[in-house]
Amino acid sequence: MTDPIPQPDAAFAALADPTRRALIDRLRAGPLPVGRLAADLPISRPAVSQHLRVLSDAGLLEVEPQGTRRLYRLAPDRLRELRAWLDGLWGDAMDSFAARAREIAQESPK
Repeated sequence: MTDPIPQPDAAFAALADPTRRALIDRLRAGPLPVGRLAADLPISRPAVSQHLRVLSDAGLLEVEPQGTRRLYRLAPDRLRELRAWLDGLWGDAMDSFAARAREIAQESPK
């Protein structure tokens, strides 16, 4: 049976870069054009555009053309998918922890 939640490899690879995480953090407050996103970053505006492209290709951003500029925003559906995947991972880890704790409790002398 196929997992209904897409594997997050591309998203995590995109998020591995600190500049891309900084861009994601800036977009948490709402959509922004590349000029606002690039403000105060220690890289050029074209480099910011390349990072935005990687994030968009990973499905983490939505791009909305507005005249001569583009607005970038977080892609809520993809972020929900990532959250569900992480929640599943966390749930599995906690279940394993609980099972091991029960084993240890049963092995301990009373």
